[in-house]
Order: sequence, then structure tokens, then C-alpha cells
Amino acid sequence: MRPKSATPRTEITNVRLTAEERAEMESASRRKGFPNLSEYIRSLHNSAEHADHMNGKQTHQRFYDSPKPFFRTENGRIYDGDSLGLLHSVLDEESVDLIMTSPPFGLVRKKSYGNEDADRYLKWFRPFAEGFRRVLKRSGSLVIDIGGSWKSGTPTRSLYHFDLLSMLCREYGFHLCQEHYWWNPAKLPTPAEWVNVRRVRVKDAVNCIWWLSLTPWPKASNRRVLAPYSDSMLDLLANGYDAKLRPSGHDISDKFARNNGGSVPPNLLALANTESNGRYQDYCREKGLPIHPARFPATIPEYFIRLLTDLGDLVVDPFAGSCVTGEAAEYTMRRWICCEISKPYLEGAIARFEAQPERKSRDVFYKIARPCAVDVDEQEIVLPEDGGRHRRAHVIPRAKTTRTRSSRDKARAVKAAGLM
Repeated sequence: MRPKSATPRTEITNVRLTAEERAEMESASRRKGFPNLSEYIRSLHNSAEHADHMNGKQTHQRFYDSPKPFFRTENGRIYDGDSLGLLHSVLDEESVDLIMTSPPFGLVRKKSYGNEDADRYLKWFRPFAEGFRRVLKRSGSLVIDIGGSWKSGTPTRSLYHFDLLSMLCREYGFHLCQEHYWWNPAKLPTPAEWVNVRRVRVKDAVNCIWWLSLTPWPKASNRRVLAPYSDSMLDLLANGYDAKLRPSGHDISDKFARNNGGSVPPNLLALANTESNGRYQDYCREKGLPIHPARFPATIPEYFIRLLTDLGDLVVDPFAGSCVTGEAAEYTMRRWICCEISKPYLEGAIARFEAQPERKSRDVFYKIARPCAVDVDEQEIVLPEDGGRHRRAHVIPRAKTTRTRSSRDKARAVKAAGLM
């Protein structure tokens, strides 16, 4: 049963069904992983409404050119061309175990690799979303690394990446399994105008990574991506732990001290993106090829590949760039397909699949400072009353006091003790 596209949203949950129709739809709802029949009907409604707007899925299949084979390894293939053709024509339905990608961000300023303005981003992304739903297995996952953007001319943020997440879930039936955040410790303090010049915002150093699936139960295991135990946990494992009820209300049992080979990692991925002289960059310089400006470190796709796929599963990156996802899939022994519309980037990507030196171990811990760790005098640093709307021609005037925060705190402590 297809609800009419004109049905108001408030009426979707009250669609009248016969007992037989309800039983059939409830069965379909459970198979597709929806929490209840209401959400399933709403998904059908949104999909039908979008299909009417876009003239149906067959239109996409008819007008998207298939990308051409460009390069292959024992485990994978690279395609040259528009990935819409890959998603709607080349790949079989429900054939992909993981779509791991970082699409062009909805940035305000145009980049050389072809991003879309934030206000047009959702419209641009819709046919890709249809393709993702078409090729992904029910047990598979869709992982999207996506950075935020700033509204032009103001120190305020666009909501486009949150709107994208909402669209994928509400209109295309995806479930948000978990959001991850990629913290790049090496990120420059940008945007410079708001961070360094007017100093009304802090450094933007985190990307959102949405992990989605077509069912609430995609295959996954965090035992594949364990982190090293901290020194305190190693001490606990060696010397034991007093099982008891914590002040927070958590009942810590004696199983807490079991050695599982490593700790469950958080959904914050701390990875510095600092490589500038690797084999890929050297190869591009030697051949006079452009170096892709928006590469993520290979550990990001490696993490999700290990978390969400088995050996031999198929991993697809439809916005491949320099094929970092393909490289990670290659050395983790998964089948993979990468597609990129810029041929010069693909010519450079070949370097990732030539003979590589043995992978070196790296430091596994990053440090992040506690907020407010530097002593400052708040009387000296005056907040701009206009919120930074206008640039200051000179340094903001300071108050006459030169007392530091630490000395002020000491004075307060002395006064509180009754000694002043």
C-alpha cells in the first residue's frame, strides 16, 4: 500500500488498513528493521513523495553513464567517472557490505575538487542516497565522514550536515547506529577570521562521521578495534578491583577486572592528519599530478572496515579521491571498489597500490589539554560588546589591574579564611 503523497504528515500514523494489510505491513516493517509500523509508513510516504519529485528511480538508471574501469588489483577495482552510474547501473542490488566515503563537503567557498554550496547540498545528495539504499546489503553499513561549514560572512554554523543525517533517516529509511567524531590534533586554527583575528570562536578541529544502516542490527563487533589499556587499567588488572556500587549509581561487578585484550574505544577518533611526504605525495610530485587536498588518514576507513566487515566483504567508496579507502581495504584483505570523477586524482592514486614498505607502528596516545588550563586575568580580557561584529583597530584596552588569576584566587582564599 502506498500512501498518497498529498497525505499530511500528521495523518500518516492514522492510515486505515484492513487486518490483512496491517499484518502484511507489520511483517515488512519488522523485516526492514523499523521500530514500529508508524515509522515504516512514514518512510514509505517520504520515499514516494521524493520519487514523484525526481520522476522515479528508473530515470536515474536511464540517464547516468556508467563509469569506466581504470585500474585493478587482486582485491579491488578503480572506476573513472560519475559514481551515480556505479550505484544505479554497475553494482547489483544489495551487493555491498560497507559504503565508506567522505563526500565533498557543503562548503561556502568553492574548492578545486568540486563541492556544492550548503543550501543546495541536500538536493545534490538525493540521487546518491537512493543509490546507497539500492546497493547496500541489509546487514551492511553506510559511513559518511563529513565536515561542517560556516555561514558566509558570520561566525555561525551551517546545519547542512545535520540536515543530511535527518534526510537519510527520515526519507530513505536509514538508522543512525552511532555518530563518531574525528578529532585532528594537527588541525590549523581555522576559520582564521573568527579564531585568530576577531578571536570570538575556537578552533574547528572535529569532523562528524555518521554510521548508518538500513536495519538497527547491522553486523559489527568492537572486539575488532580495541584500544590499548591505560596504565591505571593495567594496574587494576594486576592488583584487582573492589567491586562495589559507585557514587554515580553504576554497579561495578567483579567482571570489570576481566582482561579482554584491550579497552573498548570511544566514538572520538583522535588521528592527526599530518602526512605530507609519503609515497603518494612523492609519486604525484614526480608525475606532475595534483595532490588531493582533502584526504583523510587511512586509519579512519581501516577502523570502520575492521569494525563492520569480514574478510572478503565488499567495500565501496563512491567519492574516492586518492583512493585512501581502497588502500585500507586492500591491506585488510577486503574486496573493494573506488569511483572518482577526476581522472588526474586517479592517476595519482595508483601509487597507493604499488609495492609499499612495511607499515610502521606509531604513537597510540594523543594528549588534549583540560579546558581553562592557562591562567588568565578576565579583567584584562574584555569581551567585545558587539560580539566581534567589527574588527578592532588596536588591541582591546586592558583594565588597570595586573593581578593574575592564580594570585586573585589566593587572595580570595585568604579572605575566606578570615585573615584579611
